[in-house]
Amino acid sequence: MPGRVCCCCAALRPRYKRLVDNIFPEDPKDGLVKADMEKLTFYAVSAPEKLDRIGAYLAERLSRDVVRHRYGYVLIAMEALDQLLMACHSQSIKPFVESFLHMVAKLLESGEPKLQVLGTNSFVKFANIEEDTPSYHRRYDFFVSRFSAMCHSCDHDPETQTEIRIAGIRGIQGVVRKTVNDELRATIWEPQHMDKIVPSLLFNMQKIEDIDSRIGPPSSPTGGEKEENPALLAENCFRELLGRATYGNMNNAVRPVFVHLDHHRLWDPNEFAVSCFKIIMYSIQAQYSHHVIQEILGHLDVRKRDSPRVRAGIIQVLLEAVAIAAKGSIGPTVLEVFNTLLKHLRISVDFELGDRRSSAGSATFSTNSKESDERIVQNAIIQTIGFFGSNLPDYQRSEIMMFIMGKVPVLGTTSQSLDTSHLGDLGTRRIQIMLLRSLLMVTSGYKATTITNALPPPFLDPLLSPSLMEDSELRQLVLEILHNLIDRHDNRAKLRGIRIIPDVSDLKIKRDKISRQDVSFMKKHGQQLYRHIYLGCKEEDNVQKNFELLFTSLALTTIELANEEVVIDLIRLAIALQDIAIINEDNLPMFNRCGVMALVAAYLNFLSQMIAVPAFCQHVSKVIETRSLEASYFLPETIFKDKCNLPKSLEKHEKNLFFLTNKIAESLGGSGYSVERLSVPYVPQVTALFPSGKKPYKCRHKSKDEDRLSRRKSIVDTVSIQVDILPGNNTDDKVDNTEEITFEALKKAIDNNGLEEQEKEKRRLVIEKFQKAPFEEIAAQCETKANLLHDRLAQILELTIRPPPSPSGTMTITAGHAHYQSVPVYEMKFPDLF
Repeated sequence: MPGRVCCCCAALRPRYKRLVDNIFPEDPKDGLVKADMEKLTFYAVSAPEKLDRIGAYLAERLSRDVVRHRYGYVLIAMEALDQLLMACHSQSIKPFVESFLHMVAKLLESGEPKLQVLGTNSFVKFANIEEDTPSYHRRYDFFVSRFSAMCHSCDHDPETQTEIRIAGIRGIQGVVRKTVNDELRATIWEPQHMDKIVPSLLFNMQKIEDIDSRIGPPSSPTGGEKEENPALLAENCFRELLGRATYGNMNNAVRPVFVHLDHHRLWDPNEFAVSCFKIIMYSIQAQYSHHVIQEILGHLDVRKRDSPRVRAGIIQVLLEAVAIAAKGSIGPTVLEVFNTLLKHLRISVDFELGDRRSSAGSATFSTNSKESDERIVQNAIIQTIGFFGSNLPDYQRSEIMMFIMGKVPVLGTTSQSLDTSHLGDLGTRRIQIMLLRSLLMVTSGYKATTITNALPPPFLDPLLSPSLMEDSELRQLVLEILHNLIDRHDNRAKLRGIRIIPDVSDLKIKRDKISRQDVSFMKKHGQQLYRHIYLGCKEEDNVQKNFELLFTSLALTTIELANEEVVIDLIRLAIALQDIAIINEDNLPMFNRCGVMALVAAYLNFLSQMIAVPAFCQHVSKVIETRSLEASYFLPETIFKDKCNLPKSLEKHEKNLFFLTNKIAESLGGSGYSVERLSVPYVPQVTALFPSGKKPYKCRHKSKDEDRLSRRKSIVDTVSIQVDILPGNNTDDKVDNTEEITFEALKKAIDNNGLEEQEKEKRRLVIEKFQKAPFEEIAAQCETKANLLHDRLAQILELTIRPPPSPSGTMTITAGHAHYQSVPVYEMKFPDLF
């Protein structure tokens, strides 16, 4: 028999060698001699100092048998080693382990698949043994390299290939289990090892046929499945590896994933990349989630020049990662995530516009394809921002809302917005739309305790900026964001679509009593909301969706923020909107005029039923009924149809088709409402949206409304007017005055030496009016008197002005046929408005 010696020589051999030789039978098919194996085990336990010699001798025999291809004896030697390893746990086992690992390495180096599997099985058994004291000098570099190579086996026989790959994965799993438990022996986490282990596992995980079935928290497949399927075994090994990762070595375990995905071009399509990072996020400890997110963001920066689909694939992976991280710990990376995404949003827009400019004049399919691919990137960024923001706690979400709004390019503000100077107007508009879409997703589901928390001034002012009113889509997004923030009782879905609601009670509107904080907010900022709605109705590019959103804005304001004072303001606003359509100073198209009329009808119908004043409801219902019979194009159900016959003009319509202020005041006055302010027409107030004093350009309504208000202010501030006399300005033309100008009237206007008591009384009345009168009443009266003074000034300046006969600086005023005495120019003063 091989290995046997003569009796004389055997008596001279050491005892441990004789015991080792006896465990080998004459025919290897008979297997290990169990009786002699028990003797060897007893001897090893009794004399542990001999373990190293036993191991060395077994290794010598095994090496010889491997070279001579006597694989039967190789199997017997490994079985003996395994039994000795399991039985002995003394300090002297350290040298024996070295011999054992040397024999396992010999088997793994052989080209025989069966021996490789045999060596792997022995190593796995060794890995499951818990040693009393670790051996810090022992290294597993060879085993990491060899097991990783086995994971990539390409044997021509599929069964043999699968067998070797499974052995390699189990070997890696054994190395991980043997090394990661002790922090002082962390060599396995070094980059040179992770760069071999992680790609080997991912290579086998790619063979999963049904990817979606494997996404989610760690599963528990049966033992048979894990042994037979390399993909399942590799995934469980990957989960186990990540689950044992700590703060210091997390990045080393994640970075090879990016290298593998880049090398195999797995970002487009990115199903496997998404599944990998879902496994990563579910496997690591929750407090380390932000490390993975930081790595994804860093890789996105590295690949920012790649194709749009690759970047979109990375962003989609980031979306899945933050969706999982937002449910747990996200660490300090919240603002970093948003800042990086917004930066790549600007880069994507820059690429899109650059491709468009470079291809100007040449119609190519590839350019259109690039633009559509960039849109995919942009949509992925918006979706990621919105999903991440909507999963944050409220206190963090409010900060993110402020952060995103600060990045929106609002002309005239001093915010740290994205740099769009090189993108032009088109690029700026694209950035505005996409940031507002992101903000819309972030605000979805946000429920603030008070409206002040949801709409603080630093957020509200730029959101309602006139520069965001130049485009129909921008206005729609702004209104939808307002709906998300104002609607705290989920009533918006019940108000969807502009219509005449027969019975509001059927909607089951939810509302609470208006809080003091909300009342204070409306006193401070209500005029901004009214002004935004008022000017939004005057835009020529309004479509049906704009009117629907404006109706929802008015309705939600009524539900969430309206007390008696706000109700009066909203009615004044509605009447002012009706006047827009009737007077048509802005030359709006007939569709817009009828749309505004329909909006007012739908809103007053809703408001009258909400405040439940019978007389008011009766007046509104009567007007709506008359319109349905005589002018159905004033109702939303008709005007917003695809084919609607529009009237040629609105001037010939009867008053019974309009909502009348006196009728509304009469109906509300009988129910205890303070209706004095209803007689004061609504005028949009110019609010200080821009602290720097700069106003945005391209605000179409600024030229009419704001200039009129600013002109009124300038006239009010005027105390005296000096008329410059031109030598050649001598005409005798007569003026057709609508108001008779007498000498006494002019003398009274010019003379500023009134009685002192009258002056004191006048001042007292002015002070009392500013202290007690409502602001809207003061503003309206101020406007009325300013207009009167403006007309009077125009009349005076239109009079025939004769040049002074001498350089004394006097002039003669002629009105009609009457001549008045000459007065010095510098003495011409006008009375106080009050």
